[in-house]
Amino acid sequence: MKTLFASVLASAIVVALPAAQAADNDLAALEKAAKSEGQVNSVGMPDSWANWKDTWNDISSKYGIKHSDTDMSSAQEIAKFAAEKSNASADIGDVGAAFGPIALQKGVTQPYKPSTWDQIPDWAKDKEGHWALAYTGTIAFLVNKQLVKDIPHSWADLKKGKYVVTIGDVGIAAQAANGVLAANYALGGNEKDLKPALAFFGELAKEGRLGVTDPVIANIEKGEIAVAVVWDFNGLNYRDQIDKSRFEVLIPSDGSITSGYTTIINKYAKHPNAAKLAREYIFSDAGQTNLAKGYARPIRAEHLTLPAEIQEKLLPQAEYKNARPIADQAAWEKTSKMLPRLWQENVTINMQQ
Repeated sequence: MKTLFASVLASAIVVALPAAQAADNDLAALEKAAKSEGQVNSVGMPDSWANWKDTWNDISSKYGIKHSDTDMSSAQEIAKFAAEKSNASADIGDVGAAFGPIALQKGVTQPYKPSTWDQIPDWAKDKEGHWALAYTGTIAFLVNKQLVKDIPHSWADLKKGKYVVTIGDVGIAAQAANGVLAANYALGGNEKDLKPALAFFGELAKEGRLGVTDPVIANIEKGEIAVAVVWDFNGLNYRDQIDKSRFEVLIPSDGSITSGYTTIINKYAKHPNAAKLAREYIFSDAGQTNLAKGYARPIRAEHLTLPAEIQEKLLPQAEYKNARPIADQAAWEKTSKMLPRLWQENVTINMQQ
């Protein structure tokens, strides 16, 4: 097994930095500059999500860099970068795959290619290094077995149930938006046409079966949510933290979506070198293993040997047989921008009747 805290190698690092910052192709200089900054402030990278806790602890102990996080959605992170500009209070964020290109288009990112860049699939990264998926997730059901006796194994099963289905805020959360796309795939739709999923959730809304509670661990633990539509890594994490016997996590058998999350480094970051060093660590063997500990599939999985106890936390591969990556990323980028309005017109309106 590769050592858990292996040193990252300096190779082919592309950075565009002012003279006061680290020089190109020099990881030692980047490390020194990051240590002198001594702080990195993140958004949307809380301890409980994908095991960011271990990565931030490692960065703190290894480099002496302090860390703080403010949890927020992908859309909120980009809006924050754009609004604060040179008064930036955040250096780095973690956003859904569809939001990486959006952040780039809005001009709020700066590039950095970690030294493991060549091991990241082309589909999972921006060629200039503005964004790159560090881990993938697949949309799953988290079922509270105390509230739901007939466990749904498909979107079709969800439709036949009597319980409330909670998907979260489709307008701002990448997890919720991908939940809609996953249902759409299962119901015969695609990235350009969300009518099947909108009709599906619209019917749930009419029946009073669509939950508006945020599917976070606190609400799930309180028993407020019967079935949540969440990323597999969140569902498995919540299940194990609360009570493994109380919940079931499964991938819907009639179709799901595999996507992921990318770090974005704020163009206006006050601690740019610390943010770049954080991305470097996230893509190292140690950082990728930390993500796997948090139930997320590392983007460099084929280049890692994960400990058996970590592999055992994950769902069997057979669960994923009908899950697929986004087929037309460009189409989904356009459609996802329209989704808040489409959701309001086809789903939310039915909750107000």
